[in-house]
Amino acid sequence: MSTGSRHTDDAQRRPSIGRVLREATAALAALPQASPHLEAALLLCDATGHTRTELLAWPEAELGEADLARFEALIQRRLAGEPMAHIRGHQAFWTLDLEVTPDTLIPRPETELLVELALERLRADAPILVLDAGSGSGAIAAALASERPAWTLIATDQDMGAARMAGRNFRTYALRNVHVVSCDWLAPIAERSLDAIVGNPPYLPAADPHLRQGDLPWEPRRALAAGPDGLDAIRILGAQAASRLRPDGFIALEHGFDQGPAVRMIFNQHGFEDIRTHPDFGGRERVTTGRLPV
Repeated sequence: MSTGSRHTDDAQRRPSIGRVLREATAALAALPQASPHLEAALLLCDATGHTRTELLAWPEAELGEADLARFEALIQRRLAGEPMAHIRGHQAFWTLDLEVTPDTLIPRPETELLVELALERLRADAPILVLDAGSGSGAIAAALASERPAWTLIATDQDMGAARMAGRNFRTYALRNVHVVSCDWLAPIAERSLDAIVGNPPYLPAADPHLRQGDLPWEPRRALAAGPDGLDAIRILGAQAASRLRPDGFIALEHGFDQGPAVRMIFNQHGFEDIRTHPDFGGRERVTTGRLPV
């Protein structure tokens, strides 16, 4: 074989997994708040059907044209800023892998603190009624329902698209102890009917610059921003919760890192006691809890 023909063969060879991953990682490094190597590997798994272990084991394996075309299309979507959860259509939360679409917020690790606090503060074997306010994808309700089969969960969301998606996630995991209600916060809930309310309501101020950064421009604004100071939804929930919870009823709401004092004041104004603000894994105030008097 001549040198010229060997060069032609090399040029026509399909790219290897290792080469494609290196090139995609370098391209994704230009994105802010990205994890280039991990994202490239996950998207290549989606494009090819291989596991990450297989990618690591066979870096010299060549990619077929169809797989390469699918991968390049996924990379272009990511380079345009589209969130990984939207591209892949799912997101891990707690022990679950949940369907995600642009109809709802993308579940985030810091919200797992709400799940931890509810599991710690509420009786595991009691047949209690717990409401996830503004459930979105159903992440909080699904996590609690999967951990506590004795509980009954209600997941509320005003948006019908979000309510339908939450329902699909509940059916995926055959969670028969959770029910979806499309409504405005707690409006249709009977007084003194709930044992606990948990939620991740919108809490960013309407003019917050973060709304234009990272994944947030791709997510529904109604689920992110709540009035000039970001506290409109929490004010509504605090007022409604005071009449919907039973005596000794528990509330836990996620909020911004600098909103702890304001949320504690709101809870205090509506008669809650044992009010505490809990830090997330980064040490930032993230969730405030309280109880109604017995």
